[in-house]
Amino acid sequence: MRSDAIGTHDARAGTAVPRQRLDKWLWYARIVKSRTLAQKLVQSGAVRVDSERVTAADFRVWPGMVLTLTVNRRLLVLEIRDPGTRRGPAAEARTLYQDLSPPL
Repeated sequence: MRSDAIGTHDARAGTAVPRQRLDKWLWYARIVKSRTLAQKLVQSGAVRVDSERVTAADFRVWPGMVLTLTVNRRLLVLEIRDPGTRRGPAAEARTLYQDLSPPL
């Protein structure tokens, strides 16, 4: 298993839960244009994971977690569906999350 998609055991489901670094996930999902910008966004305290402020770019996220952040003066509320394995095209990136953001 790759080190950027570390899995841990979920005792309730009896399966491994795929995890991803928060900065990588933001980049893979095309929320930000670069990993550096993703790291700065997280370290600034602008990202909440399940309502808790996160400041560590290496914080691990997994499917089912809800991210709340502001990008380009727009509030985004995203539920993670998949940790992703690469930064693919935009259509592929949109499959990594469900957008729960309020309407503009």
